[in-house]
Amino acid sequence: MLLTGNVWAGAQQYEPLAASVQAALQASIADHAAPEPQFPSLEEKIDWLTEMSRRLSPRMPDREARLDFLKTVYYEAKRAGLDPQMVLGLIQVESGFRKYAVSSAGARGYMQIMPFWVKLIGSEDSNLFHLRTNLRFGCTILRHYLDLENGDLYRALGRYNGSLGQPEYPNMVRGAWEGRWSWGPRVMQATR
Repeated sequence: MLLTGNVWAGAQQYEPLAASVQAALQASIADHAAPEPQFPSLEEKIDWLTEMSRRLSPRMPDREARLDFLKTVYYEAKRAGLDPQMVLGLIQVESGFRKYAVSSAGARGYMQIMPFWVKLIGSEDSNLFHLRTNLRFGCTILRHYLDLENGDLYRALGRYNGSLGQPEYPNMVRGAWEGRWSWGPRVMQATR
């Protein structure tokens, strides 16, 4: 069952990539290491998962699925050099934590990935509704945009959403991140 609704993504723009960038992005999503997140300590792992699970429980009632989701978010965000709480804010805005969300432009899943990315950096068996695939693509794409924008999260989020230069989307993600998902010191701060 595909859910549609008020999701923000869908305007990511296809931009031709240099062969070296395309190869690097393909390599980034190709790793199939187990998504067991590495926390600074066991205590921090327990604290983070407990608190984020509590916050997410109204949207994901199944505890086991919720913990798997949170571990995967943490793993993929850290793997891409992103703040996991910022990624949770982005997912809240993009899909409302709906696995099968589809935007009017065809973006899919939790992080609302446009299908052209599968052709560009994935393989024919890349399923954008698969939890790990969706998060791997989304975090890799956002990292690419951050690199393209020299670390400017505001602009990278605009690119991610296809609304570059418009403040609404980056501000919504930042608001969700800081208002609902903040946890300890942030690795990245929005510049606007």
